Formats: sequence, structure tokens, C-alpha cells
Amino acid sequence: MTIKEVKVYVVDTGSFRPVIVEVITDEGICGLGEGAVGFGVGCHAAAKMAEELAERFMIGKNPEEISSIWNDFYYDTFWGKGAGAIFYAAASALEHALWDIKGQALGVPVYQLLGGKQREQIPVYANGWSEGKCVTPEDFARRAEAVTEKGFDSLKMYPMSQVDPVRHLNKHIKNRNVTKANFDCAVKAVELVRKTIGPDRNLLVDVTAEGTTDMMWRFGQAIEPFDIFWYEEAMDAFDVDAYRTIREKVNIPLATGERLYTRYGFRRLLESRAVDIVQPDPGTCGGIMEAFHIGAAAETYCARIAPHNCGGPILTAVSLQLSACLSNLAIQEIFPFHDPIHYEMVTEAYEHKIHNGTVDVPTAPGLGIQLNHDFIDSFLVGHVKE
Repeated sequence: MTIKEVKVYVVDTGSFRPVIVEVITDEGICGLGEGAVGFGVGCHAAAKMAEELAERFMIGKNPEEISSIWNDFYYDTFWGKGAGAIFYAAASALEHALWDIKGQALGVPVYQLLGGKQREQIPVYANGWSEGKCVTPEDFARRAEAVTEKGFDSLKMYPMSQVDPVRHLNKHIKNRNVTKANFDCAVKAVELVRKTIGPDRNLLVDVTAEGTTDMMWRFGQAIEPFDIFWYEEAMDAFDVDAYRTIREKVNIPLATGERLYTRYGFRRLLESRAVDIVQPDPGTCGGIMEAFHIGAAAETYCARIAPHNCGGPILTAVSLQLSACLSNLAIQEIFPFHDPIHYEMVTEAYEHKIHNGTVDVPTAPGLGIQLNHDFIDSFLVGHVKE
């Protein structure tokens, strides 16, 4: 079996633009992958990178030789070592597709190729429920109540980046300027959400590395009374010393890692024991095997892993394969509240299969997901073939 064709799509849903790859073999098996740079800036750069990597290192190759192809990306590009989000979004998407092909060829889900499943249901937490809907603490509380009524027992909020004044990805707010008004309002939002959802549900708090170290440890202390499942991205993930400072002062599990790349990027974070949960994104960290390696490394430091998943339905399918077989899994991120167009790129999204705060471990071969070509074909931006 050889790779004869690779297609690259940037699917513009209006507010989100995931990079999707489709790797096609001479035996008619098609593998899918997603690069997780759908928000912010960089999707078209990653798409072009995927096209170039496919042309240079994949066409005519055996898709089952996944490690060999990935090592070509890493070593033979020269820039693979120490690369960042754009390079590894492209490499990750292509790597997903290779695992998808191999699973389909062997007739098994991808997790069977990584040692097999360790659970029947995957616990998930709802994200995206507050985007564009919450500004005041009361808004958060009302929306959180609606989320729990849909059966979710774990949800994540962004109190410091979404409460008035709105900050996250806002070009008018920068330089880590967290005002006292913003700080107090964010604490109030966490307090009201905890009161609304009750004591038995998991509340996760993400502050997206918005502030300075002193601001973030003080905020962590302020929300300690509200039984927080984890405190995410208190600081930039590469600032390990800042995390150690916060760990000494805040009695909440710390989580980070969505903007670190490959197992090498996580080494110092783990060696320092600065966090409790690592969050590699399989759509940017280097792919499925890299995320699996990072999870195994975390386990040697008695830490847990929670695959970051701020992508589309293909990345969700990838993340579920990982979460099925990771022995130190904490919980899986999922976005069930996007605009319906977000899920139209595939024929059947796992986001629609959530029940009682879990997703059943998939049983279909490969990633278990197919493109909806009637929708996605108009978003083709790259195409290489023999």
C-alpha cells in the first residue's frame, strides 16, 4: 500500500478555521487528520506546511510506516527540531491520517494499536458554553445552569478572559493588564457558577496565561474556596519557574501544556514537578504518538494527562482514541456547543454522542469518522499527488 494523494482543507465556519488533511492510498483507504490552529492566526500557514510536508515526505511512501515518516518530518526538514505550532499542526494532522489508515487496514480502532482501551466510557468536560454568551458573573451562572441541565457534570470557564471587560484575543487589551475590577469580577463569576452547579460537579478554571505571576497566584488563592478541579494556564507553559511559584502558594491542581510541542517540550515541565496535569494537544504537539509519549512520561512523574482539544470533530475523534488508552487520563475536553455548521465537515460527529457527561469508547476501525464531502470540498486549499 502506498500514498498516492493528499488533500488539504481550511474549513471556514465563520469563527473557526480548522486545517483538515485527507491522505488517500492506492488501495482506496483514506485517512483523516486535523491541525489544531483553527482559531487565532496561522491556519493557512499550517495548511501550506502540510502540503509541502506531504509532497516531500509522503507521496509514494507506505502509510503504515508512521514513525519513519514522522522522523522524516522531524529530522529531514531541519526546522522540525524545536519547531512550533505551525509546523507541528501540519505534522500532527498528517500523522493522524496515517494512524487512521493503519487502523482501517487492520480493521481495528487506533487505540488498539497503542495497547488497547482502558475504559468503556471517556469522561468529558464541556467547553465553549460561555463563548459570546457571557460577560457578567450572572451570565456565567445562567449559562452554567443550562449546561448542567443537558447532563454535563464537568465544565470549564474562562472568568478572567471573558468577564467585562472582555480580554481574551482582544487586540485592544494586552501587556498582561488585569485590573482590580476585572479581578474581582472574575472571582465573583467563579463563585456564582459554583453556587449554581452545586458541590458535586467538577468546575475547571482557565485563565489563558493572562496575567503576571503575582496576579495569578493571588487569583488562584481567591478561588480556592470554590473547589476547583484544576487551575489551567495560570502562566505561560514554558515559564516553569512561575508555575513552581504558583504551586507553592495555591492549593489547586495546576494544568498546562497546550502551547508546548513534542515530548521534548514537556521534559522540563515534568522534571520540575511544577504541574499536576499536562495538556498536550494532539493537533499541535506532534500527533497521536507524541501525545501518547507525553502521557507516559507524565505517568513516571505521577502526573495526569488531559488531551487538549480546541478543534473540530476530527480532532475530537483523535482525542477520544488517546483517552481510551491513557492509563493516567484525567478527563477529555470537548466542545458540544458550537454553531451546527462546525460539525458538518463530518458525517457523524462524536460531539453529538455525549451522554451523562461521557462518550462511549469508539469501536469503528481507525478514527471512526468520515468527511462530509458535500460540505467540505469547497474548502480545498492544497492538493498533491503522484
